[in-house]
Amino acid sequence: MSCIFVCGIGLVAEWMLPKHQTPVRFRYPAHVFDRLSVPKNATVGSTNNMKILSIETSCDETAVSIVEATGGLEKPAFTVLSNLVLSQIKTHEQYGGVFPNIAKREHSKNLGRLIETALQEAGLFVEQKNSLTESQKEKITADLSREPELCTALIELFESSGKPAIDLIAVTFGPGLEPALWVGINAGKVLSEVWGIPVMPINHMEGHISSVLLDTKKPVEFPALALLISGGHTELVLVPDWLSYKIIGQTRDDAVGEAFDKVARMMGLPYPGGPQISALAHEAREAQSDIQNDAEKKSEKKPVQNFNFPRPMIHSADYDFSFSGLKTSVLYKIRELKALQDAHVDGGIELPVETKKSLALAFEDAVIETLVVKTKKAIAEYKSKTLILAGGVTANKAIRKAFQNLTDEQTASGASTQLLIPTHELSTDNALMIAFAAYVRFSKNSTTGNSTADVHEIVAQGNVQLS
Repeated sequence: MSCIFVCGIGLVAEWMLPKHQTPVRFRYPAHVFDRLSVPKNATVGSTNNMKILSIETSCDETAVSIVEATGGLEKPAFTVLSNLVLSQIKTHEQYGGVFPNIAKREHSKNLGRLIETALQEAGLFVEQKNSLTESQKEKITADLSREPELCTALIELFESSGKPAIDLIAVTFGPGLEPALWVGINAGKVLSEVWGIPVMPINHMEGHISSVLLDTKKPVEFPALALLISGGHTELVLVPDWLSYKIIGQTRDDAVGEAFDKVARMMGLPYPGGPQISALAHEAREAQSDIQNDAEKKSEKKPVQNFNFPRPMIHSADYDFSFSGLKTSVLYKIRELKALQDAHVDGGIELPVETKKSLALAFEDAVIETLVVKTKKAIAEYKSKTLILAGGVTANKAIRKAFQNLTDEQTASGASTQLLIPTHELSTDNALMIAFAAYVRFSKNSTTGNSTADVHEIVAQGNVQLS
């Protein structure tokens, strides 16, 4: 039986949205994470006005962005010059999951082209003929020996253009699929060495936290609390200040996105599964509302079945989560429903669409209540002024609405906590959030003194954790 991965989680033909690495308790070496990697010929820019080229290849989206950043830590502001995301969903959907080496191959095939396109869109492509020396070509070929398509594309880029007006290159170094991460990291290293531009490694989850910075009308007020929910992460993170993180709660088993995906597969829904569950739940919620608000037509409408699933660990004294039991409860209910249809439990019988909608609604409601109750308790204990809701699962409209209701209730009671959620486009994997995080980290370091490190110290860490 061949095993596939969903951005680092080893599964058998299973997929989740969004796609990240399951957190393992590993802390990235601070001497690399906090340092700016600067080649010998690099010139470090100023926080007053920086142009940042960022690269994100942690899973199955190849993403490149270029932003102009100003304002420093006090009032960070960003002008998006280019934002490109190339999804591999169609490539992986036949497998029901993400194969790391296929993801790597696709990144290698497409990243060089995206970098050139981003430079052109940003008006930073300097068209001029250059001749790389044989030693330069040999060095690039050696550095990109495992990414031949990327090697060819970057050599062509260097020989057809001059150094762009970029002040900083930012690359995701983890968490994620290590083969995929290495493509972006190696590209960043080569760009840095040839152009003489410093490169900064960025934690993917720090990127998600920083994704809310595009909305300058709502600056982050500290202490902040971040709920990061994705295919491989469910974490409550206390953020006392920029770049200061303390994980106060996390999943003990399945992440939220993983649970959504597995339930989708149980119900026979197509890839990707998470959005399918959300869509069915939305239809059931709308039908339920129609029945309640239209007394005359109640008899004409088929009522939503009332399933009730557990809210695991909702009353525990800590802030940890668990969704494995909830998933199992849904599985048992599906088996029970199939048995009632006089079919063999595992005989492939298809549940009625209305039943699927009711199951999806009950499951989603259980997830939402669990997340909201835990987060509400954490806000009260840590007196959080800002709640950041980030990660791919935040694309779920019902989850967004539930947390908006939570903060609205707190405002009404006098305990105001502002809610910051990235736009739908910035909820899933993208390179903009990596640029935002890089600017914050560079700005913070500039106030404490920039230290430098060898560019080759940057390594992919699939299981890196915020610290």
